Amino acid sequence: MVLSDLLIPAALRRTQAQQRLADAVLILGGSLLTALMARVEIPLPFTPVPITGQTFAVLLVGAALGSRRGALSMAVYLLEGALGLPVFAGGAAGLARLRGPTGGYLIGFIAAAFVTGWLAERGWDRRPVTTALAMLAGNAVIYLFGLPWLAWFVGGFLGPKGALALGLLPFVPGDLIKLLMATIAFPSAWLLARRVRAS
Repeated sequence: MVLSDLLIPAALRRTQAQQRLADAVLILGGSLLTALMARVEIPLPFTPVPITGQTFAVLLVGAALGSRRGALSMAVYLLEGALGLPVFAGGAAGLARLRGPTGGYLIGFIAAAFVTGWLAERGWDRRPVTTALAMLAGNAVIYLFGLPWLAWFVGGFLGPKGALALGLLPFVPGDLIKLLMATIAFPSAWLLARRVRAS
């Protein structure tokens, strides 16, 4: 069970059709949240990778929806952008963004949501320490996809113009803040959900 399973009452998920509708609403909602957070953008003059709220949304969606729905939500998000909807960072859209220097990060969203959701399904989002580890794992997956892709564009990993300097190091402080926020939010949300169900 993940947090989203508590959002939609069991009475509205009695039939297979109702469950599929609930899943579709959650998947679409996750993609829209990611698109909304992509509007939070701080361009950095020395790198093609901006600071955005996308990665935070990816981890939240994965943990809240679970592995399958979280990954599907990110796949829908990428499809929306590929089809021309302005859902990428700063309202960008189109296949060019997926093929560009930040394309690896975007593709990594699917895997990151899956990993974070898989850990949440096993209860990792219910205690601060394991929540932090789940979010750290999801974030690492995004970099695992994004950095090699970026390195191909900038000519390698090392040096002042390498992928590590342009696509990782500037984002560590923000990632730590996002991790702290999620570490507080998820266990608190579970505590609140239990109290509501008990009342």
